[in-house]
Amino acid sequence: MPMIDLTIPEGALKPEAEEQLIKELGEILIGHEGFNRNIEKEWQTAQSVTWVFLHRPAAIFVAGARSPEPRYRVVSTVPEGQYTQASREALVKDVTAAIVRAEGGSFEDVARRVWVFPSEIDDGCWGGRGKVLRVPDIQALIAGEDQRKVGEERLAKRRRVKARELLEGALDATRLTTE
Repeated sequence: MPMIDLTIPEGALKPEAEEQLIKELGEILIGHEGFNRNIEKEWQTAQSVTWVFLHRPAAIFVAGARSPEPRYRVVSTVPEGQYTQASREALVKDVTAAIVRAEGGSFEDVARRVWVFPSEIDDGCWGGRGKVLRVPDIQALIAGEDQRKVGEERLAKRRRVKARELLEGALDATRLTTE
């Protein structure tokens, strides 16, 4: 259930390239959330709850000067537990490649002007349809009630990873203060 904030300066892309990019970004994010393109109902439901908010800045500045080239920013927001480090890295690469294709330039030229921020919203902090939706609820909504357990497992796995990172950071901090 990704929400995408997409910043594209006016006129940066041809209209048909921009429309194709927006469609492709939604598909990329749904895929990286782990929803299955081959299960038609699941894919269609995921598409129906994937929203893209297109932002058109009047200008973009770099180091205080108006940028002569378009700059792109993609902030993908999903419920907690949808990304792993590997899926975040793949998502950034795939989103950047989609923008490169849309602009029609070289990867080296365009990629340096693309920023991608894959973000997760803590479980219990995602609201829609007038209520708070938890990760298992969202999984069941998109993939079917029989898939609720997948949401529970993803969330538990993500929390184990976060706890491990927190403990490793605390251990590193104690090592630094005792040396």
